[in-house]
Amino acid sequence: MAKLLEGRPVAEKIKQEIKSQVLSLKQAPVLASILIGDNPGAASYVKSQAKAAEGLGIVYKLFQLDQNITEKDLIDFILKLNADKTVNGIIVQMPLPRHIDCRKISEVIQPLKDVEGLHPENRGKLFFSRPGVFSCTASAVMELLNSTGIDLYGKEAVVVGHSQIVGKPLALLLLEKFATVTVCHIGTSKAGKLEEHVRRAEVLIVAVGKAGLIKGDWIKEGSIVIDVGINRVDDKIVGDVEFEPAQKRAAYITPVPGGVGPLTVTMLMRNLVEAAKAQQ
Repeated sequence: MAKLLEGRPVAEKIKQEIKSQVLSLKQAPVLASILIGDNPGAASYVKSQAKAAEGLGIVYKLFQLDQNITEKDLIDFILKLNADKTVNGIIVQMPLPRHIDCRKISEVIQPLKDVEGLHPENRGKLFFSRPGVFSCTASAVMELLNSTGIDLYGKEAVVVGHSQIVGKPLALLLLEKFATVTVCHIGTSKAGKLEEHVRRAEVLIVAVGKAGLIKGDWIKEGSIVIDVGINRVDDKIVGDVEFEPAQKRAAYITPVPGGVGPLTVTMLMRNLVEAAKAQQ
């Protein structure tokens, strides 16, 4: 039976480090959060951010903008925050309305204030193995892997999902640990090869958003399974991996909820503190 990799205990240790770093700064770091419209999921994430910030001595400023704001007006608003020297970090809550290009918005945020690691400059630092601020979710996955104490050197790591915020940065972070990395996506699935790749994974990370995509009997005995997926099925929150059968085969597995999620907000706050240190 797999040991549960819960995010909260790992997050608590990191929070203690963040608190001491906040105290060492000349002034409390300020995070500007932009929420557009009334998306329940984004609103819930905002509450988690505000609560985490308060507990760490971080100033959290929420700017709620109209659902129909134009792309130009949003860009102008971000440019003002870029110029505001009291603001150390900027996060734009996703998803954005369809008429706004999320990639363009990510590129507008000043790299030093980009606490999600989405600006091309920060992505470039990751590619060239330079210190920087990287994806909160991908960083949370790496912290969970580190908590197992298992050396990733030479391990067969399979990432299912190649999104900008999880799959792609995660593949690079795993390569930094000298894991042998395979990235699977919709093309892998359509070619009928997803099961084949998953079965050989010593480290499996799934971030797709499709309940039950990964069957429990595909899981390699003694592997580490990190399930980033969040899906609502019959009023229950479940991941992308069939949990019960997978738990019988893996050595470590994240619960959903309670795995990656609680750690992601902590990574956001750590990124903010790093940004504040670089600015000060």
